[in-house]
Amino acid sequence: MSQPASIEQLSGERLKYHERKDAFLEENIKIKDPFVIFRDWLNDALNTKEILEPNAAALATVNAEGKPSNRFVLVKEATTEGFTFFTNYGSRKAEDIACNANVAIAIYWLPLRRSIRIEGVAEKISRDASLKYFHERPRASQIGAAASPQSQRIRSRSYLDEVEAEIKAKLGESGQVPLPNWGGYLVRPSLIEFWQGQTDRLHDRIRFRRGPGVLDEVDGELIHKGENDWVYERLAP
Repeated sequence: MSQPASIEQLSGERLKYHERKDAFLEENIKIKDPFVIFRDWLNDALNTKEILEPNAAALATVNAEGKPSNRFVLVKEATTEGFTFFTNYGSRKAEDIACNANVAIAIYWLPLRRSIRIEGVAEKISRDASLKYFHERPRASQIGAAASPQSQRIRSRSYLDEVEAEIKAKLGESGQVPLPNWGGYLVRPSLIEFWQGQTDRLHDRIRFRRGPGVLDEVDGELIHKGENDWVYERLAP
């Protein structure tokens, strides 16, 4: 039987990151727009075979009592408007967003030694857009979404199997699956931070911010003007 990891073993874990010659420098960013950088980094992730789900992201929400919750979702679209994911509108994350739309997203691509943090406000996308994506999913996934009362208590795994079987029997082999209480959220970011690990632990962190008053903060020394009303700054690791 294997022994559980000790605190000493965990504290001794060290992963090799980037060398100084590969530092993430402002002068190497051709277009100072975080969406452009995100697209470039995402392309690197998509072309890295060790990264099996490059669009996997941790989504953090806060409920009405100020208690945080975190879970993984899949980012299904990234545009200049923001980042879109889909979920059951009765889930815990949806309930949190209904009372506090401020959310945070974290993406970590270990083989690239890169991470992206996003903060913004989540809003529901249109029903038509949700319906379109819902019917682009595999039919089994559509039925699964219809069968699952996400985040609610259920008596057993067999309950889900029973509901799934009932839906399949009702629809037959070709019946269209109706859109359940399910759809997308668009996270409109006000902050996007790019992190790249360095072996000497002097990691690179470049943060972009956009919103009321941020352009007035630009001083050309610590805070710099970027593209499309973004400002950027380097943070200590």
